Amino acid sequence: MKPIVSVIIPVYNEGERIGNTIRGLIAVDVVDSIIVVDDGSKDGTVEEVKKFKEVNLLQHGVNQGKGTALQTGVKEAMKIGDIIVFLDGDLGESSKEVYKLVLPLLNNEADVVIGRFPPAKKKGGFGLVKGLVRLGLKLHTGKVVISALSGQRAFKKEVLQQVPVKDQGYGIEIGMTIDLLRKNFKIIEVEVDMTHHETGRDLAGFRHRGKQFYQIMKVIVKKAFVEP
Repeated sequence: MKPIVSVIIPVYNEGERIGNTIRGLIAVDVVDSIIVVDDGSKDGTVEEVKKFKEVNLLQHGVNQGKGTALQTGVKEAMKIGDIIVFLDGDLGESSKEVYKLVLPLLNNEADVVIGRFPPAKKKGGFGLVKGLVRLGLKLHTGKVVISALSGQRAFKKEVLQQVPVKDQGYGIEIGMTIDLLRKNFKIIEVEVDMTHHETGRDLAGFRHRGKQFYQIMKVIVKKAFVEP
């Protein structure tokens, strides 16, 4: 019997993009279940999601952060899913590339699959965040995962039973990657032709990356005091 594939999308104020993200997923045969966790959005996100009868919408009354939204989604997805996929809400119809994350698990080639995006179309930061992530992974695991910051991930159910979502903020992906490698799960990266909202070299972009750097640093330091 074919494993059941459940996709979790945590969203906050993604009313302009979430509709197309859902449409892209509906068009993919490999997806069996779509769970959108609205994390207290104040725009039209909820109204947009409710247009799709194929979606199981879960709602937080107030914003609690991506990590908590993922925890809510995982709890629901585990009820039926054999393969659990995390996707961002701003992918638009490029979400149809999700099958590239799922196929290696269906073929038992890996325990976890991470999506690697194409190069950014516009200049972002100066590589400080990516350098910090590489350093953190090397220090804690001795390994390299190029796309360790990617939120586009697929897991076998048993992996999430052993490595739950724990970290918050922008440290979620690096924290989970460290935990997965410490438990010797096989991670592979696949190239996906996905697109999402990019931050540029403006004040908002640098503020975003500064917050990202700080929260990732916190997780890396915290992991130093956690037994492998």
